[in-house]
Amino acid sequence: MRRAWPVASLALAALVLYLLLVLPNHPDAVTSGAILFFPLELPLILALLIVLRQQAPSTQIVRIALVAILGAIGLLKMADYAMFVSFGRGFNPLLDLHLIEAGWRLLSDAVGAFSAALCILGGLLAIGTTVAATWWATGHWARIESRGRWRAGGIAATLGAAVLLVGDVGHAMQQWRLPISPPGEAFTARLGVERAISYQEAFQDLRSFDLASVGDPFRETAPLLDHIDERDVLFIFVESYGRASFDTPLYAPTHRETLRTLEARLAESGVAMRSAWLRAPMIGGQSWLSHATLANGVWITNQWRYAELLASDRWSLFHFAADAGFRTAAVMPAITLDWPEADRMGFETVLAADDLGYRGQPFNWVTMPDQYTLVALDRLLLKTPDPRPLFAQVALISSHAPWVPIPPLLGWDELGDGTIFDTWAQSGDPPDIVWRDRDRVREQYRKAVDYSLKVVGGYALRQFDRIPLMVVLGDHQTARFVSQSDSFDVPIHIIGPPKLIERTDAWGWQQGLIPAEESPVWRMDSFRDRFLSAFSSAEPVL
Repeated sequence: MRRAWPVASLALAALVLYLLLVLPNHPDAVTSGAILFFPLELPLILALLIVLRQQAPSTQIVRIALVAILGAIGLLKMADYAMFVSFGRGFNPLLDLHLIEAGWRLLSDAVGAFSAALCILGGLLAIGTTVAATWWATGHWARIESRGRWRAGGIAATLGAAVLLVGDVGHAMQQWRLPISPPGEAFTARLGVERAISYQEAFQDLRSFDLASVGDPFRETAPLLDHIDERDVLFIFVESYGRASFDTPLYAPTHRETLRTLEARLAESGVAMRSAWLRAPMIGGQSWLSHATLANGVWITNQWRYAELLASDRWSLFHFAADAGFRTAAVMPAITLDWPEADRMGFETVLAADDLGYRGQPFNWVTMPDQYTLVALDRLLLKTPDPRPLFAQVALISSHAPWVPIPPLLGWDELGDGTIFDTWAQSGDPPDIVWRDRDRVREQYRKAVDYSLKVVGGYALRQFDRIPLMVVLGDHQTARFVSQSDSFDVPIHIIGPPKLIERTDAWGWQQGLIPAEESPVWRMDSFRDRFLSAFSSAEPVL
């Protein structure tokens, strides 16, 4: 060797590469032992750098490629971590880039625009520092020059490390089985290979998805929804309401007790109820994917599928309802921007945040409390001269993050223009304080969902003279760090007059508002056709 580099400097450079290679991409991997496994990529990288010629252009090209690959996978790991915390799945750049804007708005509402900007700046600095450190580390090892037998040994070591790495990746992906366990794990390389395959599969799925939207057995069927007998129908989504409300000890005692109380009061009023589970297409966010899945009977798991659906001529429940003589509407208090896709969803009327007449202060991200939303629904859609029954989607948002503050349940006839809520809109600690403590976040979530359930139950009890047929369900489970659950299941309740609810007896749902553990679990996209079949005299044209 022509030049001896200090051992400490080389060790530090190797440590930089080591830390980048063992960086976890999942919150469950953040353990005290996560840093201790040996990355099989490290000896391959170091051996490759040693055998390269110092001044050769190819050496710089290899270093640039290494920094680009390691930086990209490191960025992927960080994006994965954020996505697993928020949505329970890894990051896919083909499908998830649109979430950047939504993530910014939610983060800025939760911790403030300045703190959110600091978080973004910190992330960018971390990425820049990582790239610079990786370039420095590869440069240190590339300056070691090997000749003769040393070079031949380095080439042999490089080939051997490459074979070991490929063997471990194939073994972990169950492509073959190694006779012995390697002395480490090629986690970063495997992650890169797996994601490349998953991106290719996602692209193929997106190309073929339009085929899944073609067949519709109800499109040529009539009459539909005639068994509802001109009664109003409301599909009410309760934000972030999932199986955790029944299974997680942090939430189950509160939410079960609220539902039991509401169940007893509704039963006393002569109202029938059934409950079960639906499997949502995602967790943690993107409520519109669940709305579209339920209404259209197509499995909408990402934004590209959503866009493909909107470009198709698929009919939603609301198209069928309009064709059957209902007034169709969407009550969407979270919509504060243009929503052009609403024209493709079958809604005759869309009431966004500005259309509901709320003059009170917002509750951080939440534009208005759920109780006000339902009073506005009555005023603007139910108490009108139009004789046609209403068929509406209502997306409640009080149980949307950041879950602070939470108003009390007020007298239904006292809400006026919503300014009565100003007393609570700025009460308590702001989100940037609450969200420093995960236990406080979970406590606020518990209270927020409980508030929304009480609001929906109270609203149903007010309709004693002619209760609508109400389908109340969660849009998705909340983020995993809050729910403490990996489940994609959400509860669904159907509430209404006994004669109508009896039409769902064949579904096998649990009586009341608390679904049993063994109650059916349907994929959310199967509900549209089951609902049309149960409340229509015609059979689908298969």
